[in-house]
Amino acid sequence: MEAFFESRSRSNWSYDTLKNFRQISPVVQSHLKRVYLTLCCALVASAFGAYLHILWNIGGYLTSFACFGTMIWLLSIPPYQEQRRVSLLMASAVFEGASVGPLIDLAIQIDPSVLVAAFVGTAIAFACFSGAAMLAKRREYLYLGGLLSSGVSMLLWLHLASFIFGGSAAFFMFEIYFGLLVFVGYMVVDTQDIIEKAHLGDLDYVKHALTLFTDFVAVFVRILIIMLKNLAEKSEKKKKRRD
Repeated sequence: MEAFFESRSRSNWSYDTLKNFRQISPVVQSHLKRVYLTLCCALVASAFGAYLHILWNIGGYLTSFACFGTMIWLLSIPPYQEQRRVSLLMASAVFEGASVGPLIDLAIQIDPSVLVAAFVGTAIAFACFSGAAMLAKRREYLYLGGLLSSGVSMLLWLHLASFIFGGSAAFFMFEIYFGLLVFVGYMVVDTQDIIEKAHLGDLDYVKHALTLFTDFVAVFVRILIIMLKNLAEKSEKKKKRRD
């Protein structure tokens, strides 16, 4: 029992634990700074893409295909062509923002504060789970990668089934909540995977920023849909009470 309580007390986080990045070498820390700076730039580019949709209504299947195409193009270019790859990442982020534009436009029309709350909530979740992955032992969460890949496969099959056979609102919301759980998990796994690859010499910050960008957008979209759904349910309840 004594050993158990000693191990529990040692595992508790403290201020010293939060400052302890000894497991992450200075080279990897520098790499992570570049990754997160590039991620921030990609998010700004994505916001610009959403703004373009609001102005000219350009978001749709074409921008989704363009986003997917630029991502594949980026991954096919060797890492030493840095400027070209960064440009493709920003272009992909703009197309992604335009693709999410219709949902953002809907949120602005209903209640702009929901959009801000969804983004802040996603940013907080991203910071917390990424921080947890950095402070955890190396490779501690990498085993979850297989489970999360299975979860993504399930999401694809569920989406295909709902497209072919049609789906109820409950089925759609299950898909949204399950997808949120999967991509929040990916925030942790991908952060540890990036750290581990950097320790092994893979310092491709553009590719790593792209990975975190897709996680961030996936979580943001699902949080925004959930918040809009809750807001719609509240407004319906108020209408029923008035009637």
